[in-house]
Amino acid sequence: MTPVSELISVRHTDLYIDGGWRPASDQQRIDVTDPATGEVITSVASATVHDGIAAVDAAARAFRAWAAKPPRERAEILRKTFELMIRDRDKLAELMVRENGKPMAEATGEVSYAAEFFRWFSEEAVRNIGSVSIAPSGANRILVEHQPIGVSILVTPWNFPAAMATRKIGPALAAGCTVVLKPASETPLTALAVADLLEQAGVPKGVVNVIPSKRSSEVVKAMLKDQRVRKLSFTGSTEVGRILLAQAAENVISCSMELGGNAPFIVLDDADLDAALEGAMVAKMRNTGQSCIAANRFYADAKVAEKFSTMLARAMGSMTVGSGLDPQVKVGPVINDPARQKMLGLVEEAAGHGARILTGGKAPNRPGYFVPPTVISEVPADEHILKEEIFGPIAPVVTFRDVNQAIEFANKTDRGLASYVYTRDLAKGLAVAEAIESGMVGLNRGFISDPAAPFGGVKQSGVGREGSHEGLMEFLETKYIATNW
Repeated sequence: MTPVSELISVRHTDLYIDGGWRPASDQQRIDVTDPATGEVITSVASATVHDGIAAVDAAARAFRAWAAKPPRERAEILRKTFELMIRDRDKLAELMVRENGKPMAEATGEVSYAAEFFRWFSEEAVRNIGSVSIAPSGANRILVEHQPIGVSILVTPWNFPAAMATRKIGPALAAGCTVVLKPASETPLTALAVADLLEQAGVPKGVVNVIPSKRSSEVVKAMLKDQRVRKLSFTGSTEVGRILLAQAAENVISCSMELGGNAPFIVLDDADLDAALEGAMVAKMRNTGQSCIAANRFYADAKVAEKFSTMLARAMGSMTVGSGLDPQVKVGPVINDPARQKMLGLVEEAAGHGARILTGGKAPNRPGYFVPPTVISEVPADEHILKEEIFGPIAPVVTFRDVNQAIEFANKTDRGLASYVYTRDLAKGLAVAEAIESGMVGLNRGFISDPAAPFGGVKQSGVGREGSHEGLMEFLETKYIATNW
């Protein structure tokens, strides 16, 4: 096991502001804990409000020059950062395992996925294309162009510390914006390492600033009150999203919100159960279930519910649990003890209401924040666990009678991020996919994330889209010019 001090330079545990590394203005720091052991592995600087405004100052000073750079120059810096991330993939993956707990294979995959956002948006940087048309009256030309929106605040969660950062930094820089990234205090090391790679790739000082803070709400609120800030991109819980939307409204700041999910996974009576199981293992168990698009509620037709539940319990129950540094491990720890206690409480509550625990359900007697892969069947359709975003390796299975009831169950939530449908009948599957209220649907597929696809939800799961060309447009303002020639 590589010491953390060899994975990240000592100076890279400070704040990154205006192209330099500095301690917090009051010298406070955040302990970073390995969730597989509960041990503190290092500490990073904890930004104050003063530091947050200093980062906004730097981003505001750098904005005009960065926005004026030719798109190809911005693109080349993003492409170079992609190459540097791939070069340092193993080092970044191990760093992520240490602060986040995910299995090494998944961490390595996340680095590759995260790097792809820099490659994708290096290509999109040169595709900021406007339009020219003649007004219907013939009186003038309608000239439309897209300009960078300005200083952007990016707030990212702990569950995908690399990908959530690059999915926001990539389009912002491609569009010509400057950014202040506030990563989750549980997993700040990966974000600081990415900042170092961006610097190596040639990002000018002030264009990217990274400020971990254990005073997140105070710091972000202060930055949103600054008139120079014109964009907020947030990934996190719906509850925090509502608060940030209200704060951003004071200055009418443009918001992109990727909020909580409650994804249904529907298995119709004609589904290929082996394929459904394979998809379920990806949709449920990726990152130990700690994903906003994780399958949260399983709905199986009465004709196949018992068989599917048994297959799922056998597969999940056979997964090796432990430290992500062990290459044999498939399930790492959850992020902290409160999260673990909440999950196990939901299982106990459902069992008390008649649900049947097929595997797991009890915390192992070992250090760290582990929850065993758990499957509970015969879950009542109105059970509390179905209304909560579990964010862990727990799969509740509900039985339904027909397709219409499955759709009704799936839509009985205020969230609408992702959903999954398995059936051999493509026409039926497409009809169900269109009827489900979610921004993304995996039809006979358990993995749906792609830098080239628009990622986002409906209802209280968010506003706007990340990835694809739409992700670039989130950081651009449309300008109309009326002219003649």
